[in-house]
Amino acid sequence: MGRYAEVAAVSRPPTAATPKDHRNLPASKMHLVSKTYSSAERAYREVKERILAGALPGGELVSEGEIAADLGTSRTPVREAFLRLETEGWMKLYPKRGALVVPVPMGEAEHVLHARYVVETAAVRALVEAERGTVAGAMREVVAHQRELAAAGDLDEFAAMDTEFHRVLVVAAGNPLLTGFYDSLRERQRRMNSVALHSHSSSADHIVEQHSRLADQVAAGDADGFAASLAEHLSGVHKVELKGL
Repeated sequence: MGRYAEVAAVSRPPTAATPKDHRNLPASKMHLVSKTYSSAERAYREVKERILAGALPGGELVSEGEIAADLGTSRTPVREAFLRLETEGWMKLYPKRGALVVPVPMGEAEHVLHARYVVETAAVRALVEAERGTVAGAMREVVAHQRELAAAGDLDEFAAMDTEFHRVLVVAAGNPLLTGFYDSLRERQRRMNSVALHSHSSSADHIVEQHSRLADQVAAGDADGFAASLAEHLSGVHKVELKGL
């Protein structure tokens, strides 16, 4: 995908290891153990993807049986996936009732957007003149892809690319500590983007226009203009008042 293809994949917690006791099991039983872990990992990834993409919105109650039927698996791996997602804060389990998809906590959106603003504006100011054209070019590649996705109506992939657009800039600043911190917000960002797009509170075409302007300001070295446009962009897309910006 050109210059932005180097963007790293989302970090995920390591898959649970097979307990030591299983090493002495017959091969047939080891296969069953491996299959169970594989099914649990698949269920975990699928349910989490649905949460991040907005297919399972905050406040929705889902059952193990419902997800198991969708995935064509038993309830056991789904139960393991739900427990893992509860540990990560994405779900709240209620015995005999199901799992509640935890809504975005009150105030979290504003906190995430403030953090993004601080990191991204610092990244722009850290760029030297020789790097601006290359970084802006990489950002424009993402914008071009987003324009195609908007035309195709693929809002889920559009939301994922929204995160990539902003990350290109942060990575280019060359500060691994800031990049690591920014990546820790990645899943929250994606979920917020999906919610905004699917609720029709923000237009994909309008976001493309705003991204184009941000890329132009990076190319021009207009850090102050970028900061003002970024504040307008973030608050407008997510309908959140960013105090002090």
